[in-house]
Amino acid sequence: MTPSGLPAFLDRLATPIAAGSAGLAGWRRYGLAALLGVAAALALPPFHVLPLLWVAFPVLLWQIEGCTAKRQAFALGWCFGFGFFVAGLYWIANALTVDTARFWWLMPLAAVGLPALLALFTALTVLAVHLLRLRGLALALGFALFWLVAEYLRGHILTGFPWNLLGYVWAMPAGGADAMLQLAALTGIYGLSLVTVLAACLPAVRSRGAMAAAVALLLLVWGGGAVRLAGAPAADDPALRVEGVMLRLVQANIPQREKWAGLNPRGHLIRHLELSARPAPGAAPTHVLWPETAVAYLLNEDIQARALVGRVAPDGGAVLTGAIRVERPAGERPRYWNSLHAIGPGGLVQATYDKAHLVPFGEYVPLRQIFGFLPAVATSLDFQRGPGPRSIQVPGLPPVSPLICYEAIFPGAVADPDNRPGWLLNVTNDGWYGYSTGPFQHFQIARLRAVEEGLPLVRVANTGISGVVDPYGRVVARLGLEEAGFLDAPLPVALTPTPYARWGDAPLAGLALLLAALLLAPLVAPLGRGNNRLRKTFH
Repeated sequence: MTPSGLPAFLDRLATPIAAGSAGLAGWRRYGLAALLGVAAALALPPFHVLPLLWVAFPVLLWQIEGCTAKRQAFALGWCFGFGFFVAGLYWIANALTVDTARFWWLMPLAAVGLPALLALFTALTVLAVHLLRLRGLALALGFALFWLVAEYLRGHILTGFPWNLLGYVWAMPAGGADAMLQLAALTGIYGLSLVTVLAACLPAVRSRGAMAAAVALLLLVWGGGAVRLAGAPAADDPALRVEGVMLRLVQANIPQREKWAGLNPRGHLIRHLELSARPAPGAAPTHVLWPETAVAYLLNEDIQARALVGRVAPDGGAVLTGAIRVERPAGERPRYWNSLHAIGPGGLVQATYDKAHLVPFGEYVPLRQIFGFLPAVATSLDFQRGPGPRSIQVPGLPPVSPLICYEAIFPGAVADPDNRPGWLLNVTNDGWYGYSTGPFQHFQIARLRAVEEGLPLVRVANTGISGVVDPYGRVVARLGLEEAGFLDAPLPVALTPTPYARWGDAPLAGLALLLAALLLAPLVAPLGRGNNRLRKTFH
């Protein structure tokens, strides 16, 4: 063993890498940081190359130790974040290719501008630990804590964008890490991110104790999740299904270019009707689910189109479909909502939900007095906001909380706390992003809302990925990306409210305070006895 307690071969490997990365200067320092950010992004869906986290974060921490000025630390963190967000969010620019002639000039802003802004969060994270002069174990603890703060702020500031939080690395398609996801029922996804980043940072300390702590931390989370799943019914257990409900998820796979150009809207409606009316391979569907803006008709005022939809609504059930809703106040401009309607037999609108969390620059232009020259990608007009998470009642179904498109990415904002639903329904149109990493990420991100809330999630997407997720986050049925067809599946039953559903971010705050206490312990140690310890921790 070496003085650090590491086996000799590990010490021989880590020591020169730590010294070399800390000693880099100029473009080499910042280029390496950007590459490390790209490596960290490859641990996210759909790649899940998790070992790269144990390269990216230790090397970044060693680079931080080599910073001698605030400007260096800020630039280092920004470069890491820029690489991370460019690699993780490149697909957003795909939406602009649907109408290249109109939006070509916005592509650099989407591909590079957004990552450049989001990278400010990682820049401030690195700057914070640099200003505190943290070293060794304190640097690992402090970086994980400030990373949590940065992710949380990113998820809330300016309407929030909590996409690709580090905890999502465990949302694997084959279900191999379902046990790890169960922590979200207690702390939400942010707590899982904190544990993940901390475990990835601890090896940077280069001691046997820190390595053991990283392994123990992950084993503790996995073990707790495994115990929870061991006490759960099997995903296909009939006891975990709502009696008398069979859902048909319709995935018509209509290219976004066709929908955007308004080509063949009647044909698109007929395609949805035909898939909805096909004979069932098993039990007959009781309810039919279509995706966001499934058809181009304004169903709330188009009686004929609504009557056609009503023809495929099962008796005693309904078709739940996304559609644009319009109101035309006298003497005023029409107002539009991105909505979901439940349409029963005969074309009767049984319930309506209006999207509340709109996509900035996609469904409306924020601060239009400043940014009025920018078009909204999805529409030439600003959509109106709905009232927020709502449970709507549809005949034959438990109360449902609709989530339109990226409303499903916001932890703690998917269900009405005063009227808890029995399930979550996420309708979306990811056809904007083509065959890219975006739709895979979106599906896995939505899965975590089921674990957090203890509610089943049903997801219906125009081009995929559609599926049914039980309240433990297990995928029980799925239609792949760019597959056309339908999926008949029962609705899983809800669990009693999880700790996260009851208490929100309170457990997360407790975890963060514990980490802060560990970080601050050297500062409150008696200075007469603690100077040596203080010097080691705050170098």
